[in-house]
Amino acid sequence: MTNRISARSAPLAAFASPRARPEPTVLQELIAALAPHPKGLRRWSVMRAIRDNRVRECRPVSLKFEIEVERVFRGACSDAPGGNPGAPFYRPEGKAGEVWAVHTAHACHAQTAAGGQE
Repeated sequence: MTNRISARSAPLAAFASPRARPEPTVLQELIAALAPHPKGLRRWSVMRAIRDNRVRECRPVSLKFEIEVERVFRGACSDAPGGNPGAPFYRPEGKAGEVWAVHTAHACHAQTAAGGQE
């Protein structure tokens, strides 16, 4: 008996594989979520946008998802203690609550400097 099931499903394997396309880094996801909003977004809106995008693309949302996103934001925030003034993210002044924003010019540089790494 031949293995007809695997022979038929072989062309579909590339679509079913979660690694078929390179996954964006958390840094890239943050930039993509914040770029359309020059005045910034509240933290929970950023998390929701990234989570919804991952679900839409059938990518996993880990149990430590929010911790990972927040770690990357704080590590690349110009407002952090000892933060780099050329960092891609900042917290806009005069906004109530935790609002995150992106410096679009700095973000382009950060993406190329990261080289696809978090």
